[in-house]
Amino acid sequence: MYTEDDLIPLSALQHLIFCERQCALIHIEQAWAENLFTAEGRIMHEHVHAEERESRGKIRIEYGMPLRSLRLGLIGKADVVEFHRQVDGTWLPFPVEYKRGKPKKDNSDKVQLCAQALCLEEMMDVSVPDGALFYGKTRRRLDVVLDDTLRRLTEETAMRLHELIESGRTPRPVYAKKCDTCSLAGMCLPKTVGKRKSVKRYLSGVVREL
Repeated sequence: MYTEDDLIPLSALQHLIFCERQCALIHIEQAWAENLFTAEGRIMHEHVHAEERESRGKIRIEYGMPLRSLRLGLIGKADVVEFHRQVDGTWLPFPVEYKRGKPKKDNSDKVQLCAQALCLEEMMDVSVPDGALFYGKTRRRLDVVLDDTLRRLTEETAMRLHELIESGRTPRPVYAKKCDTCSLAGMCLPKTVGKRKSVKRYLSGVVREL
């Protein structure tokens, strides 16, 4: 179990899966820069969190709900948590995470959603078997089954996240196509910093020839 002082923003899970260096720049070096994509995402989340609580028949909806897990060492907010009334009169939470783009090839969005569910389970002592991701670009909601495989991946990612933050070390950059859309590309300099080893080899070669 982690303490309150050990808690890391839940959103860092997605940063870690996208790029360990990006995660370290944000959460170790406290670096941040915004581009069109991050601005659109921020505006979407602000709009969702500004909504008021509402009820629709057997569904009660909470916006910007605070989340915490001492087991995983995470803290954050859920964009939306729907509480579905069950036959026995209890309310089953169903987290919904909003994303500006479209479904990703990696599991970063699903891991973030699953982490929200694990927080809800710990906070409310309930089982949360499902959730959903809403994508602004497609304007569609993708239902996600929070199965054992996704739960294990989420727990392992949370452990990796704490290990990275506790190390205090920022990994060296490795350029990939996704770097072109990263808002921190100007600070990270993956095409430049990542080539230092090859430059060193080049200079060593020149010295040997001389």
